[in-house]
Amino acid sequence: METAATTNSDTSSLTTSFPVVRFLQAPVTTIFEYSGFLRPRSESESLIPQHNNNNHFNSSDSGANGNGGNSEGDVSIRIMSDGELEGESGGESVVLSGDGGGGGGEREMADSSDVDGRSGNNSDSSNQHRYDLQQVSRWIEQILPFSLLLIVVFIRQHLQGFFVTIYVTAFMYKSNDILRKQTALKGERRLSVLIGYSMIFMLHVVGVYWWYQNDDLSYPLFMVPPKTIPPFWHAIFIIIVNDTMVRQAAMTFKLVLLMYYKNGRGHNFRRQGQMLTLVEYALLLYRAFLPAPVWYRFFLNKEYGSLFSSLITGLYLTFKLTSVVGKVGSFYAALKALSRKEMHYGSHATPEQVSEAGDMCAICQEKMQAPILLCCNHIFCEDCVSEWFERERTCPLCRALVRPADIRSFGDGSTSLFFRLF
Repeated sequence: METAATTNSDTSSLTTSFPVVRFLQAPVTTIFEYSGFLRPRSESESLIPQHNNNNHFNSSDSGANGNGGNSEGDVSIRIMSDGELEGESGGESVVLSGDGGGGGGEREMADSSDVDGRSGNNSDSSNQHRYDLQQVSRWIEQILPFSLLLIVVFIRQHLQGFFVTIYVTAFMYKSNDILRKQTALKGERRLSVLIGYSMIFMLHVVGVYWWYQNDDLSYPLFMVPPKTIPPFWHAIFIIIVNDTMVRQAAMTFKLVLLMYYKNGRGHNFRRQGQMLTLVEYALLLYRAFLPAPVWYRFFLNKEYGSLFSSLITGLYLTFKLTSVVGKVGSFYAALKALSRKEMHYGSHATPEQVSEAGDMCAICQEKMQAPILLCCNHIFCEDCVSEWFERERTCPLCRALVRPADIRSFGDGSTSLFFRLF
């Protein structure tokens, strides 16, 4: 018994381990088998099983139910095949006969053929699904090596572009994290740190454009199309780099705003959030126009015919103007929020209202500074509640809707990280 258990455990451990050698031979099929979508090849050599309808089963059991049973005697079970039931309805029947003191009898149970048909269809469909999946995995394994070779050659042809794209994207993501952390520090920001980061950001932008000064990279910044028709992948590269560098320059300007509002509290902090939001929506509007000069030059290719190129270019400019309408509305809403001096989520609380509320801010758990009364009659510090409503729209206590959902706020210093390619 111990030897058998040890053998079973060794077998199970071998089957659960990942087959490295087989993965090198057939990676897709091995992954499907290891994840359970396909059976291992030793078990699935024949995907469609053969059904045998000529089965006979006879068994007898004498002296049954010796622990208090009600009947005694012999019970025989016989399954008759279709060949034995000529002239009768299809299906198999089971005949049970027994003799005993309990007044036995004879019972017949007939299995319906439609149940067998449904189970057979389910089994066949499952096997067919496995077969199709196995064929797809084999097809992928056939084209995978050649596809990898093409990808390697493509990367080698555009090696510098790949490295520059990955580098500027990673730098932008890191810069966004730095900007958000410096915005969250509020009065604890250090002026020297802000100046250092702003110089690094600006030098990074200048360095990239100096490196590509002969590649028409800076023309789209002034809404001027490139001099020559760029190839498709070069057009994508120009758009990605310009889109990233424009956001990097906007981050530099946001750091300058953080220097200006370094010691801001209450009203100044709210104004800082509105300025950061306005800068971001102005950036989104400018980025919507940024790819247009590149695609204008790309689509206006006379080699395809003047009529075709003019039609495609006109359709692109029409779609672009349609998508810009929403960006203009968001920018106008951000500008309107900046010009509004009063708060749109509450008003300044009176000393009597503050004393009735306990003169304790529920957010910072300290004495209230410039208390603000919300429309739900809860009072908080202006500094605390202004920071809260940069991310939320509801009251911190009762969750009542307080701030209108006019536009998304970027008061935390964040920048949109999605690329705009078209």
